[in-house]
Amino acid sequence: MPLGSPTKQSNPLRDSRDRRLSRIAGPSSLVLFGVTGDLARKKLMPAIYDLANRGLLPPSFALVGFGRRDWSDEQFSSEVKDAVSQYARTPFNEAVWEQLAAGVRFVQGNFDDDDAFGRLKECIGELDATRGTRGNHAFYLSIPPNAFEVVCQKLSEHGLAQPEDGQWRRVVIEKPFGHDLESAQELNRIVEQVFPPDAVFRIDHYLGKETVQNILALRFANQLFEPLWNANHVDHVQITMAEDIGIGGRAGYYDGVGAARDVIQNHLLQLLALTAMEEPISFAAKDLRNEKEKVLAAVTLPDDLSGHSARGQYAAGWQGGEQVRGFLEEDGIPEYSATETFAALRLDIHTRRWSGVPFYLRAGKRLGRRVTEIAVVFKRAPNLLFRDHSEEDFGQNAVVIRVQPDEGVTIRFGSKVPGTQTEVRDVTMDFGYGHSFTESSPEAYERLILDVLLGEPPLFPRQEEVELSWRILDPFEKYWESLGGQPEAYVPGSWGPASADDLLARDGRTWRRP
Repeated sequence: MPLGSPTKQSNPLRDSRDRRLSRIAGPSSLVLFGVTGDLARKKLMPAIYDLANRGLLPPSFALVGFGRRDWSDEQFSSEVKDAVSQYARTPFNEAVWEQLAAGVRFVQGNFDDDDAFGRLKECIGELDATRGTRGNHAFYLSIPPNAFEVVCQKLSEHGLAQPEDGQWRRVVIEKPFGHDLESAQELNRIVEQVFPPDAVFRIDHYLGKETVQNILALRFANQLFEPLWNANHVDHVQITMAEDIGIGGRAGYYDGVGAARDVIQNHLLQLLALTAMEEPISFAAKDLRNEKEKVLAAVTLPDDLSGHSARGQYAAGWQGGEQVRGFLEEDGIPEYSATETFAALRLDIHTRRWSGVPFYLRAGKRLGRRVTEIAVVFKRAPNLLFRDHSEEDFGQNAVVIRVQPDEGVTIRFGSKVPGTQTEVRDVTMDFGYGHSFTESSPEAYERLILDVLLGEPPLFPRQEEVELSWRILDPFEKYWESLGGQPEAYVPGSWGPASADDLLARDGRTWRRP
């Protein structure tokens, strides 16, 4: 029986219709490198418990932590329980926890410590013998990219990466997948020297979000949208990822990376690909990835990038009734840092479906509110009947897919205002996951970790997608570097620098204010 699975009182008819049951992971373990980091504590450990609580992990599942702390198995188990108690999505169930905790182990050591990897091999062998993990192990590298090489080498040297017949070994890599195209190719070379391509899972947690996956359902399961989803009807597309906070304590990571490398190269270009792709012939990983790669390969850039991008740095000021520091005043940021905290791009897709439709991408910190959305904005209707109104009196229809924080879809259209006069005003129809479904959406890492254990890769970008994304972004990064100086300052709580508004104004358009 899986961890947290239904008891004898459950309805057998309901169980037969519960498609989750066909997605229960088989006997396996997850070896987690970087167990003391925020990602492991706030996301990964709680997601593992939530999977167990939903009955999606087998009794033979095991969790192995690898780190420098001098912890016993019991101390690590206590750390996991504390993280679960604070951050798990599902209620705490003592019986589920006890069964999960029985498979928790800890191996102490550094990434270059041969003795530690020897102990890890012994630990995995013990789990195979006593827990029934059957030689199936996934290695989650929640560590800095500069440590990937030594960890992969040690896994290989100690025979941990090579499965025997009937077993599997997989590796999970967190973004960033390199710093540019060249470093991404080098990172891939390092990892694929040890693991075959189909055993490498590159995690972009945005692809695990319910609304991101709902893009395919919205487009291809409804006759209402797909016939209009093209250059004949769409004026432009805006993809926004805005945060209302600063960099916090991430100066060591963020400086030299910036908004474009941090989220546009991965999250936003993935959203663009899903929004613009053709219908795949199936949900198989190969078919989905092929269509996304076709879109990214079709993105074209002009020779002169000056009119196709904007960047900025948040300044000091007031936001939400609180005085906040500017980016250059944050702890650990050099006084003359040229790292952008806001970036906006215009991209064009050279396909029959999207020719002439600009895609505007923007991401930034210290903006007006926290929101991630895709807005498909349609062309204006011909103003033939309402001659008393100018064309500007009518808004543009839009389908807005909200990725976070309030997952859902909004449709904007014109409606007559009640009364004797013929006046048209924009109104919205709104769908929210929380209002329409009683079951809350799984956390993104729940879905992605389960897919790793199942060996199902559709939600994970392969190396070709990563390289195509860098081929799009690298020219902008080189252009910005050639400008010298610092990005344009913008007021905290605003929607970015004036140059971002100019980017759309040159095309006769304006940004949405979510």
